[in-house]
Amino acid sequence: MPRVSKEQAKINRQRVVEVAAGLFRERGLHGVGVVDIMAAAGMTHGGFYGQFANKDALAAEAFDVALAEENRGTTNTVVANYLSLGHVKSPGRGCPLAALANDVSREAPDSLVRARFTRGVEGLAALIAGLTPKASKERRRRRALATTATLVGAVVLARAVDDEELANELLQAAQDSVMS
Repeated sequence: MPRVSKEQAKINRQRVVEVAAGLFRERGLHGVGVVDIMAAAGMTHGGFYGQFANKDALAAEAFDVALAEENRGTTNTVVANYLSLGHVKSPGRGCPLAALANDVSREAPDSLVRARFTRGVEGLAALIAGLTPKASKERRRRRALATTATLVGAVVLARAVDDEELANELLQAAQDSVMS
């Protein structure tokens, strides 16, 4: 069987990471296996371990890819996009913090994914702090952390309820709280 070029191997690896980023957000860290990820990427699972040390290493890399999908604009724009029903209904394309918070909380304290998640929380809080009106550094950070918790929590709850009206109310209440 012919070997793939280094360039093709790099393309294949990126494809697997991107597919995994979506599947992990849709189904959770333990709701999808290596075979599922590789099949969704259009590849056999045989080549997985030539590219990744294990599923956790892939999950950490996929988490980084998901986080790289930037939020841009004013605070109002970032908040409105985050607290939208579209975001709630599309976890595979949404924020990995909201999609994977429960899974990551069950990971070992020294896991790669938990470390990436921590950086993700810091990153979202820094983004929000940068969009927050001028105040002391400590005050902006505290406000940004509270806003981050409100955004992520509202999306997690809105995804969990079976009542779209309640989901909308949760999102609107969070937006009102954050923007006041």
